[in-house]
Amino acid sequence: MKLLFACGGTAGHINPALAIAGYVKGRHPDAEILFVGNRGGMEERLVKNAGYEMELITISGFKRKLSFDALKQNVLTVKRTFSSSREAKKIIDKFKPDLCIGTGGYVSGPVLRTAAKMGVPTIIHEQNAYPGVTNKMLSKSAKKVMLAVSGAEKYLDKNCNYVVVGNPVRKEILAADKSKAHLELGLDERPVVLSFGGSLGARQINEGVASLIARSGQDGQYQHIHGYGKYGKWFPDLVKEKGADIDECPNLDVREYIDNMATCMAAADLVISRAGAITLSEIQALGKPAILIPSPNVAENHQYHNAMALVNNRAADIIEEKNLTEELLIEKVDSLLQNPDKLREYSENSHKMAIIDSNERIYSIIRQILGKL
Repeated sequence: MKLLFACGGTAGHINPALAIAGYVKGRHPDAEILFVGNRGGMEERLVKNAGYEMELITISGFKRKLSFDALKQNVLTVKRTFSSSREAKKIIDKFKPDLCIGTGGYVSGPVLRTAAKMGVPTIIHEQNAYPGVTNKMLSKSAKKVMLAVSGAEKYLDKNCNYVVVGNPVRKEILAADKSKAHLELGLDERPVVLSFGGSLGARQINEGVASLIARSGQDGQYQHIHGYGKYGKWFPDLVKEKGADIDECPNLDVREYIDNMATCMAAADLVISRAGAITLSEIQALGKPAILIPSPNVAENHQYHNAMALVNNRAADIIEEKNLTEELLIEKVDSLLQNPDKLREYSENSHKMAIIDSNERIYSIIRQILGKL
């Protein structure tokens, strides 16, 4: 079995590919796996760290702004569209894959288009409720389109062969236990709030939760775990300005990066976060009520659509960034944590949305395409 993966741009595109590759390797240790990524992308580091071979091509996206710099970038992108296809053809000719799998990012475009033209079957995995431009185009020629969320198919080619498989969820998340997490983190019976804005941090989320954390430090009402991110080192000082010294408040666990997310999420009664596809899949797997603050700075505003999939199922509340204030966030947190019935409803509905056997579903599709049932 020889599988070629194309992914890049963000961890949300790369990690699902790594999860699928890892699951296949677990079932078929002799499987040959090769990744194709974009030069200079984070996939170079993540794929290498995971122990897989990788080939690199150069591709970029089109700029929609009307400016001279954008025009220059778009001319360069047109040139790279042709050169990246030639690079992809060389890689495919040399590796001779049985199947090509794309999980998103600009690099998926030339690789899967070229593979399809060369007669190599292709499948794609779309993590978001609103598919990206690349996957919209690739859905026309893919043997199977694997969706994370029901309803995403309405944005794709009407003739595409789709199936809902969910997003691969890490084993640590699936195995996490709330009672054990409480013991590990030294938490008591007071409500636990978990908030984060990603490894780099999100200024708006940091500013939004600062008063809530300061209030909890003063009155001890909630226990709060917060990750402020690489660019949020100013956050502890902001909380101190608002009346709470983090170092002197044992109910506050504030740090740059949450490296034990499975444990922290398992312990939480309420999660405050962005609405990235993988984060939401983990929230659903653990059945956690959430207040979602979608990033508006993503392609096709897909985080908003991701969030609304939960909101429409009464599994989460949403605050659009343009409406985010400290007062509104505190109001929503109190409304949920002081209403056990609503909290329970959100938790149950969130868990109902979870697909925890995504890897098995995807593996089954791979076997079907390869005719190895």
